[in-house]
Amino acid sequence: MSCFRRPWVICCTVTALLLIIILVTSTTLYFTVFKPKQPKITTQSVTLESFSTNIFDMTDTNVTLGITVEINNPNYGGFKYENSTSYVRYHGEVVAMAPVLADTIPARGEHSVSTSVLVIGRDLITNPSFLFDLASNTLNFTSTTTLKGKAVVMKVFKKKATTISTCDISLHILGKNSTSDCSSKVEF
Repeated sequence: MSCFRRPWVICCTVTALLLIIILVTSTTLYFTVFKPKQPKITTQSVTLESFSTNIFDMTDTNVTLGITVEINNPNYGGFKYENSTSYVRYHGEVVAMAPVLADTIPARGEHSVSTSVLVIGRDLITNPSFLFDLASNTLNFTSTTTLKGKAVVMKVFKKKATTISTCDISLHILGKNSTSDCSSKVEF
């Protein structure tokens, strides 16, 4: 009876050891190499695409800005996201919205996202802080974008993820330039 039992014990022991090695290796890789890292977002350019105003009613002013943002993904997994909308706030009030079309950000790569932002002049000009900020030559905006999609690692593992990006944008009127400070957070 021991002749038949011995190969089974050896087989079960080797199988258990292999499973433990695979489990330890997978856990170590997940918490070191594959650990999700926050993407870096940089505003590449902000351009004036169009400007329209009504001479008799200054609140009937609309500005369209072209914005290009570069996303640097340091993760070993790509991110495929759905259509979304980016909101631009001025002192807490939404003054602009921009569509963000569905796309994929490659693993360990950079990706540029371009969109047009229509700034609604009425909401901006009627804000109580507008004249003070205009006199100080700087308009401060906050842009928030929520992208929902899937993180894909090695084209095998897929996990739902949400990325929340916030950018503080300072538009310097006389200098005709802007500065931005962006942060992002990935939630699984």
